[in-house]
Amino acid sequence: MVIMTLNCGSSSVKYQIYDWDKKRRLASGIVERVTQKGSVIVHEAAGKPEYKKEQDCPTHREAIQLIIEAVLHPEYGAISDLSEIKAVGHRVVHGGEKFAQSVVITDEVVEVFKSIAHLAPLHNPANIQGIEAARQLLPDVPHCAIMDTAWHQTMPDHSYIYALPYEWYEKYGVRRYGFHGTSFLYTSRRAAVLLGKKPSETNLIIAHIGNGASINAVKNGCSYDTSMGLTPLEGLVMGTRCGDIDPAIPFYIMQQTGLSPKEVESILNKKSGVLGITGKWVDRRDVEIAAEQGDKRAILCQTIEGYRIKKYIGAYMAALGRVDAIVFTAGVGEKGPIIRQIALEGLEALGVKLDPERNRVSMTRNAETIISTDDSPVKVFVIPTDEEMVMTEDTYALMNGTYDIHTRFTYTFENPSYRNAERLEKLPRDMEKWPGLEKIILNT
Repeated sequence: MVIMTLNCGSSSVKYQIYDWDKKRRLASGIVERVTQKGSVIVHEAAGKPEYKKEQDCPTHREAIQLIIEAVLHPEYGAISDLSEIKAVGHRVVHGGEKFAQSVVITDEVVEVFKSIAHLAPLHNPANIQGIEAARQLLPDVPHCAIMDTAWHQTMPDHSYIYALPYEWYEKYGVRRYGFHGTSFLYTSRRAAVLLGKKPSETNLIIAHIGNGASINAVKNGCSYDTSMGLTPLEGLVMGTRCGDIDPAIPFYIMQQTGLSPKEVESILNKKSGVLGITGKWVDRRDVEIAAEQGDKRAILCQTIEGYRIKKYIGAYMAALGRVDAIVFTAGVGEKGPIIRQIALEGLEALGVKLDPERNRVSMTRNAETIISTDDSPVKVFVIPTDEEMVMTEDTYALMNGTYDIHTRFTYTFENPSYRNAERLEKLPRDMEKWPGLEKIILNT
């Protein structure tokens, strides 16, 4: 069975074509600048050169049409006929309290997504547009929704209820929902494999650090608490989002500047975080270069970001009581040794012993590594995430009639013998670039 997955953002569409029977990615890519001029697709099919094409995509429909054309391209494509695609899986950021697991999309499901779109105004409208466009362009195959929030539906009420008027929760759904659920699901199950334990026996702290960033306390294999809240704005320092702040600050700034609530909300989401502190950069690689050159605000930014992660790690260690491992994942988590070092320095008394050299050479998205010392009571892993694999497997299982809520479902990547063939093919290049990496790789 060939499965397509789509991740529709406000101005981009990421996609993957996966052959479930052969357990092989056939193609993947991204359409950038959707709804803007200068849209471009970057497409890569297995064993073929990268393909790029510029073509304006005023809506997500044109972007998905561009993807279909790339997938069918006689020279750069991955399949010969659209009928080979048997199902489509869609990422949906916010499922509210309506969904605790992935579902087959119906008209009624789409209406539910629309009814809660106000809970994620920067994400859900784009997700919905992508779903509607894909259902029009691929009307003869089932479509499935995989929600970031579903993973966190196991949180106890004392983790997700805010100290606000309770009727706000009852009437308006104000509560902590949490996001990055597919990433946390994948990395938590892989961490259990590395620990040699059942997922239900593991307590973890997982830091998904990318442009968007959040941290998850996992108790007995299930989400127990997480840093993002009603929206993805709360919690860690992110590329352009502020994370935790005094809630009175927006009101103060509105009084001082005359800015409208909408303008302040935009600043908190799009002009804060790393960009807000440095005034120049969003990409942590740019911040790292500037810090090495002595830029004080770049150094400050790294320190603030790492310190915020450290505070959450300490809080979640207290909440969990016992922690088997700390996991770093996503772009910065997988290839950001400086942020990892700042976040873990000084935690030796809590049983966390970072190996500086292991941390330095752990610079790959193609292998799982250990960066703690051999005698560290709490292990520290770097596990490259694979959200598309979760989306693909949920979609397949829904089609096959074998799917169930994650607390009762076993994924193929939970098998100790599971290997990602594509990543293994790319790994030698990383080992050549980073001598010593081969010594800390797990499960090759």
